Amino acid sequence: MSKYELISRYLSEFLSQEVRKTGLKKVVVGLSGGIDSAVVAVLAHKTFGDDLLCVKMPSHYSSQSSLDDADELCNTFSLRSETKSIESMLRAYETSDMSPLRVGNLSARLRMVTLFDISAREGALVLGTSNKSELMLGYGTLYGDLASALNPIGDMYKTEVFELARYLGVPSSIIDKPPSADLWAGQSDEAEIGYPYSDLDRVLKRYVEERHTSEEMIGDGENSQLVDMIIKRIYQNQFKRRMTVIAKLTSRTLNHDFNYPRDITL
Repeated sequence: MSKYELISRYLSEFLSQEVRKTGLKKVVVGLSGGIDSAVVAVLAHKTFGDDLLCVKMPSHYSSQSSLDDADELCNTFSLRSETKSIESMLRAYETSDMSPLRVGNLSARLRMVTLFDISAREGALVLGTSNKSELMLGYGTLYGDLASALNPIGDMYKTEVFELARYLGVPSSIIDKPPSADLWAGQSDEAEIGYPYSDLDRVLKRYVEERHTSEEMIGDGENSQLVDMIIKRIYQNQFKRRMTVIAKLTSRTLNHDFNYPRDITL
């Protein structure tokens, strides 16, 4: 059994068990035309079949190629899907002086609002599509693309997501294009971060998994600016990876010393 066959089976079982614990049977995924949501959609379809609903949520900034790629994925795997444009909601709030960052964050949150509403309609759980590289770097929108009930790929680095996509048979049009959240015209993940994912993941793995120090990595020839940027972002964006911090006033406080697992049963 290959590495990614094993990972695929494990993640499918993870999804099945975690959804079943809630008493629900259905899931929804926001399908962007990118590789992360494609991988999650294919994994979910293997697990839930037609109890998966993929939701495409374009805006006036979405590229036609992303919409075409999402359609190709749905056709290739016979994914049940619907389209809910966020254009009217975004235009109602958007002003001419808004920066691309604000537009991007607002778009991500409008998409998640839409997705959670559809999940309520369907009696389904929202699946997350953020990978480990993005989570460690804080490259995501709080209460936007970082929000979900379950995330099957949150412990996979971006380069590993590419490999899993190849194993799952995700169309090459999705695998081969530059990663982009498609939040504004011409947006590119690697250009925005400043480094290719191959470099980011190499340093992230050395720091997070192998616990090398910055001095060790730089001494081994890693780019000092890259190392410093990654370590700074990991700690600077810790707030995005944790639940809301609650001020402690009583003897047992949520997320302080009242920490039962969410799947506890009576």
